[in-house]
Amino acid sequence: MEVPLLVTDFLDRARTYYGDEEAIVATTGDRFTYDEFGDRVDRLSAVLQSRGIEKGDRVAVLDPNTHYHLESAYGIMQLGAIHTPLNYRLMPEDYEYMLNDAGVKAVVADYEFAEQIEAIRDEVPVETFITNDASAVDGDWEDFETLIDGAEPTYERPEMSEDEVITINYTSGTTGDPKGVMRTHRTESLHAQLVTIHHEIRDDDVYLWTLPMFHVNGWGHIYAITGMGAKHVCTRGVDAEEIFRQITVEDVSFLCCAPTVLSLLDEYRQENDVATEGDAPMRVTAAGSAPPESVIETVEEEFGWHFRQLYGATETGPLIGTSATRRLIDEDSDTRFGLKKRQGIAPLATEVEVVDDDGTEVPWDDETVGEILVRGNQVMEGYWEKPDETEKAFTEKRDGWFHTGDLAVVNEDGMIAIQDREKDIIISGGENISSIELEDTLFDHPDVSDVAVIPSPSEKWGETPKAFVVPTNDDPQNPPVSEDELTDFTRERLAGYKVVHRVEFVKTLPKTTTGKVQKYELRETEWEDEDGMVGQG
Repeated sequence: MEVPLLVTDFLDRARTYYGDEEAIVATTGDRFTYDEFGDRVDRLSAVLQSRGIEKGDRVAVLDPNTHYHLESAYGIMQLGAIHTPLNYRLMPEDYEYMLNDAGVKAVVADYEFAEQIEAIRDEVPVETFITNDASAVDGDWEDFETLIDGAEPTYERPEMSEDEVITINYTSGTTGDPKGVMRTHRTESLHAQLVTIHHEIRDDDVYLWTLPMFHVNGWGHIYAITGMGAKHVCTRGVDAEEIFRQITVEDVSFLCCAPTVLSLLDEYRQENDVATEGDAPMRVTAAGSAPPESVIETVEEEFGWHFRQLYGATETGPLIGTSATRRLIDEDSDTRFGLKKRQGIAPLATEVEVVDDDGTEVPWDDETVGEILVRGNQVMEGYWEKPDETEKAFTEKRDGWFHTGDLAVVNEDGMIAIQDREKDIIISGGENISSIELEDTLFDHPDVSDVAVIPSPSEKWGETPKAFVVPTNDDPQNPPVSEDELTDFTRERLAGYKVVHRVEFVKTLPKTTTGKVQKYELRETEWEDEDGMVGQG
């Protein structure tokens, strides 16, 4: 029997079997059962439908990890409309590009970030503007609570196919303009099932939202936690005191985060007498640049949490690899922390291979470096209205496989470990940063003659951008601009997490005979004291 896989099934299941169970602990102090959560979602679907939102229309959500984000996602998807979550750390011009690129018809924005949309309101095709606190927002915005309070929980749910696009997640524009990653009901559903299995999600889990919901739909946890009938504990950001409070008060059992969050929590714990667990045993999954072994050891030995590393990409849902491999890692061995920070093995129904330039799989000798390729049901449909980029992503070395651009080795058990990247990408605190975008920005400064940006090792962030700058006077000892001035220059033009804080003035940049900057040489020098050329937290 073939039954279509639809993302609406997750909330439908929770309402059927867990209707009276608590579903959400909101940042407002409110608590909602799955019946109450579902009723609010239905009312929002009715509101959006009354505003002309139809199947296939794009609706953007700009919101931290609040209950409004969860309600908006399901309210959109129940109409067959396309949920388009936006990174709340960007600049107005970024949103202008994305809203135009996707042809977004409606936006639901948190009151803290609505001004970013208001600034470009006249430049985008959006017709409906909704916020969770209209009184706190300048401009003509409709209030979320007022709208759903005045609506009946009835709407017309269209027929949907599992092969239809249901979300668009924008990449960070690491190789040009951001690309909209199209994900179908099928890719989202199967990815969420993989997450449920490999993260061992149960119906009695209490999940704390520190991972942004906009990051690939919260890595699929907006579906997995909901579908299992578990509990969402929402947050407005990462605050160590509040995280530990929620863990103990709500008996949190699971959270996902960037490695920098673990370092932040450890710093706070060392300065404050706090409990690291409630009544439930804790587990944590980290993704992005792997944390150092010392952080993993602290999390497991001092916090008492079970740690695992996840590896992925927006294009893949993101799950590509996981170190949640209990039979391949001896929990009594001193080597376990080094193994747990590896990007791990492929999840179920997924093929992952590390290949050379000819597309041939490299030996599992933990020495031979190749590019990671992946194929599986969780891999994207393609890039929104970018067929050329889509074709390249799936054909460069081997047809039908997604090319990650990450270079890795494989040990004898098949566990991969990233060594470097082919892409001009920096992963800092779990966020992807385009070195090309930073270079373009710095080139606009009148005192910069040439520039190259690479990832530099950071104890706190794993990686941080570093700019090698050739000043216009060709004198790196006495440049006409200071490091602080260039930092301020990028801060004025880019999102906060992209700001360049490290600058080194140089006479020349290493280049090929054709004039291409040899960033590999810069990275080799910058990372010579590290185990590899990727961040380790």
